[in-house]
Amino acid sequence: MMWHVLDARSIWIQEFTSALSRIVPVLGWIPKFSWTGVTDARVEERTSTDPAFRGRVFPLQRGYSRAPISWLARTGPRLTAMLSDADKESKMSPLVCTTPYYAPVAELWPGPIVYYQTDLTIAYAGVDPDQVRRLDRRLCAVAHLVCPNSRRIADYFVREAGCAPDKILVVPQATRRANIAPEPLPEPSPLPADIADLPRPVLGVMGNLADNMDWSLLEDAVRLTPDFSWAFVGPTNMPIPDLERRGARQRLIERTGRIRFTGGKPYGQLQSYARAFNVAILPYRKHEPTFSGSCTRFYEHLAACRPIFGTRGFAELMEREPLVQLFDTPEELVTGLEQLRARGMSDGLELRRWTASQSETWEVRAASIVDALAQRLDGESALQPAAAEVTA
Repeated sequence: MMWHVLDARSIWIQEFTSALSRIVPVLGWIPKFSWTGVTDARVEERTSTDPAFRGRVFPLQRGYSRAPISWLARTGPRLTAMLSDADKESKMSPLVCTTPYYAPVAELWPGPIVYYQTDLTIAYAGVDPDQVRRLDRRLCAVAHLVCPNSRRIADYFVREAGCAPDKILVVPQATRRANIAPEPLPEPSPLPADIADLPRPVLGVMGNLADNMDWSLLEDAVRLTPDFSWAFVGPTNMPIPDLERRGARQRLIERTGRIRFTGGKPYGQLQSYARAFNVAILPYRKHEPTFSGSCTRFYEHLAACRPIFGTRGFAELMEREPLVQLFDTPEELVTGLEQLRARGMSDGLELRRWTASQSETWEVRAASIVDALAQRLDGESALQPAAAEVTA
């Protein structure tokens, strides 16, 4: 028996796949999009080392999720046959679907189905909400276990996708077990080389530095904190449609002095930055699908033990006080930072963050899904009549 993760494209799914592979045999399926994907049958073995998992790259028709290409691509039969060819025990093997667009595969897969959803897909820009809702309904109907990243996504599945509540296991985002230090970190670590010249205290922002961050708020916050340094760790290549927010990001990028944009970093290196910051900042806008999601950066900063300030851009964060201090305006952030500085840049919660992070790892998330699926399948087997009873 082998678990199949369809698909392991994003770093968050790769982290989950890697953690899952330390518990059960796993194949992570990674799509390679092309305009000739419907006629391409080549599958390539790929072994990822960071994070570590065994994968296979498979051809996928560009536009496969939209009519009329979706009808021509025959995604369900083609991908089901492709996965089955790699697994002689597919009738026993769980399939983890990570997007509603794989509903046609889930409906044909002979083994158990897990629907693992990291976002409120129906709120994505450019999607057809009615189509996504139909696909979510189909996947929830055939899934043995449905694992949304947040309670808000779970509520959507029950309310609009008709999912049975007893199928749902909320599985938030997480951090690597290796990111948790052997003991609590009472002080920040040395700054990485590319920001080592920044005077302390250093405020750190990590992640995809894109439209889900409140750049207008950040520009004001930088202006109001001349005695603090700012480090922005992450790519800035994603476009921002709003002119004001786009301009604010660009003006910050062009600033000199106590502000630094490092560019993107491999996921495995992010913890060295998180541990080095005096304070972590989570500056998200309140909009969908971000608001209904799970904040991966929170869990990485939790493991680093440093004080965390965040906006109410994730509903999830509003349930994590006092491990994160929430603010709505630049002025509130400045007030909190000055109070923190008066206490020597420590809020006294380092031990609580370290303790909390022990159960917030990818390994814990993967184990919870394996256990929950086993319980679901055992329960369904117990409800089936014995063969003799069926004959009778």
